[in-house]
Amino acid sequence: MKAAIYQQFGPPEVLHIRELPRPSPKANEILIKIQATTVTAEDPRQRSGKFQWLLWLPARAIFGFRKPKKSILGFELAGEVSAVGAEVSRFKAGDQVYGLTGLGFGAYAEYICLAETAVLAQKPAELSYAQAASLPNGALTSVVFLHNKAKLRQGDHVLIYGASGSVGTAAVQIAKAMGATVSAVCSAKNSELVRELGADQVFDYRQEDFSQHRQRYDVIFDTVGKTQLGVFKRLLKPNGRYLLTEFGLAAIGQMLWTSLFGTKKVIGAASNMHWRSTDLDFLNQLVASGSLQAVIDRQYSLSEIVAAHHYVETGHKVGNVVIEV
Repeated sequence: MKAAIYQQFGPPEVLHIRELPRPSPKANEILIKIQATTVTAEDPRQRSGKFQWLLWLPARAIFGFRKPKKSILGFELAGEVSAVGAEVSRFKAGDQVYGLTGLGFGAYAEYICLAETAVLAQKPAELSYAQAASLPNGALTSVVFLHNKAKLRQGDHVLIYGASGSVGTAAVQIAKAMGATVSAVCSAKNSELVRELGADQVFDYRQEDFSQHRQRYDVIFDTVGKTQLGVFKRLLKPNGRYLLTEFGLAAIGQMLWTSLFGTKKVIGAASNMHWRSTDLDFLNQLVASGSLQAVIDRQYSLSEIVAAHHYVETGHKVGNVVIEV
């Protein structure tokens, strides 16, 4: 099989295409022929080996100190089950599936073996492989934070910062599907898209200091780690929840403090530790009802993986960048 591999940390050019042996499923595994994967914001971070100082030691312990422990990146995928192990009952050959590989990565390849208990589900018939591959990371992260952590309720007012990214575009749609009023923050060029996804109000962060508005929110969801905690926390209503996908030592201190004192809560989590297959079933229901759609910025072939990584590293992707395998 063909795979995009890297054998040292560094710029996108460390990625290259190799022919590797096709894996065979163990008794509890399924073999998936991958049709599409993605380049998320996390993939270049793993490739470069550059992590926040707070996470540097544990991240390098997991992913490698001098060279990568896992040579194939990519953790979103959609494809067809080619074969199943003797003990597998959840899937069968021919099933069209989508989901996440977890910390094992491995989706930048034509085939992958995953345990049948992995975060996988039947691909919605309404979605192409490219569309299905672009959903799990952003949408499941949004479910973890909005549904599982913040307990978002119908009628809540939520502010989504970074509303045009992978997580942001999913969060806007999921918050609306849960009955919330949505205010969104993005650049002016993406405002129309964000409105089409369901945002009731859109702020251009380059032109407007929305922190000066009198509006107060039940939930503030920072999907990109760029809000100022002190400034934005005062925008919360009593019993408001401040959600962070990326955070440093100061935010951790606030999480601990607010968990014990006061009514406004600062909540952060490693969302990949909370992903569940049942949440994919929830996404399937949203897709079927027309409440959730995939947002794809660009599509590349596997042979163009270097160019795809360069583009994602600009920090200007809208929604998702898909790799056709």
